[in-house]
Amino acid sequence: MANAVKEAWKAGKAVVNGWLAIPNAFSAEMYSKCGWDSVTVDMQHGVQDYLSCVACFQGIQLSSATPMVRVPWNEPGIVGKVLDAGAMGIICPMVNTEAEARALVQYAKYPPAGTRSNGPIRAGAYGSSGNYQKTANDEILIIPMIETKTAIENIKAILDVPGIDGIYVGPSDLSFSYGKEPKLDVEDPEILAIYDMLLTETSKRGIAAGLHNGSPAYANRMIQKGFKLVTIANEVGLMCQAATAAVKTARG
Repeated sequence: MANAVKEAWKAGKAVVNGWLAIPNAFSAEMYSKCGWDSVTVDMQHGVQDYLSCVACFQGIQLSSATPMVRVPWNEPGIVGKVLDAGAMGIICPMVNTEAEARALVQYAKYPPAGTRSNGPIRAGAYGSSGNYQKTANDEILIIPMIETKTAIENIKAILDVPGIDGIYVGPSDLSFSYGKEPKLDVEDPEILAIYDMLLTETSKRGIAAGLHNGSPAYANRMIQKGFKLVTIANEVGLMCQAATAAVKTARG
């Protein structure tokens, strides 16, 4: 059950992450075969629920992409359920304090490292003491989202929480929190300086930094900057961009 994203990070490589808002196994299957290193089911701002998350995982499973989830909130019920469904990474929104980061780790790890309940219905043999339970704590990625001024003020304490594998920057909410226009591909000097600080602090600790991007070009630029996980919009945005361009070309 080796986590390919974790292995890439250990080798110093960046990964390109897909993002699923559509609650459909077929679209997840087709999209996940497009070369993504990982694909994340968005249960926060997408239109996904738990059953559609499972269906998307069934589609992703036919590819080599690592399945991950952005959960809707930092609470133990949903964290445990998506891990039981087979998530190999948890991206959790609005983690603003050390205590919230510690709680996330507790929810995602089996005892004695955490308080996750045993019952990996898709991830492993239900109720058994198979290999899944032996390796899950080491292989599952725990990634809090850093997207507020409060989180930035507490960043060193958050990064020092044992069990945190990476952080994921939400540019829109981070910009919003600083009184700026919420957007993805940020050019504001103050926000870019925060990115530099985050890259410095994560690098000191051997922790990966991730970022949501609006365009492939900006994502590539952020890889060159030092981010180890970059997402490009979501499948809805990419589909609509391609469709709009196709219609424009057809009309001349």
